Amino acid sequence: MKLSDFLRTWEGHEAENRFSRIIILGLLVICVITSLAAWRTERSIILVPPTLTKEVEVTRTAASSEFKESWGLFLAELLGNTTPANADFLKIAIEPLLAPEIYRTVLDAMTDQIKAIKMDRVAISFTPRHVDYEAETNKVFVSGELKSQGPSSKPDIKPRTYEFIIAIKNYRPRLEFIDVYPEDPRTLERLKAMQSPQRATP
Repeated sequence: MKLSDFLRTWEGHEAENRFSRIIILGLLVICVITSLAAWRTERSIILVPPTLTKEVEVTRTAASSEFKESWGLFLAELLGNTTPANADFLKIAIEPLLAPEIYRTVLDAMTDQIKAIKMDRVAISFTPRHVDYEAETNKVFVSGELKSQGPSSKPDIKPRTYEFIIAIKNYRPRLEFIDVYPEDPRTLERLKAMQSPQRATP
């Protein structure tokens, strides 16, 4: 019997329907597998921040060192250039970036500093000199000079380092640690060098 004649019979229609259902089921399985694979695949987003001249890569939970250095520089310049007029804005700007573990501590410290700046009418400006990323600790160090000046005082210039740990959550930066101090960056190499003389002392 020819195939065309067979398909005209009831058995032919039944066989064709069964074959079609198998094909549809197979295509459905392929679509589900493809969708799951696409959903689980870690996507990379290529960005070019304003402070960089080359591309940086960001995934859902990680980013290149250039990306973190760029954000570290942005945060240092944001926090280091404060006047009585913009002090409240800085607090609002940094609030969404804070991790829950440091959220209250940082905001309380900023509130106290803002009160002091407004009371003394002090203007603070930060000039960055170096930006370094330490892979072992995931820390970004931004060092430079901090100049503070009141309405009737001479400028006071001191070294200043901003130390950050910047994590990536759902492609967005999150500030998990911050420290500020008037000295060179406390890198692992420098901390070891500082501890060596102490160990040598009897």
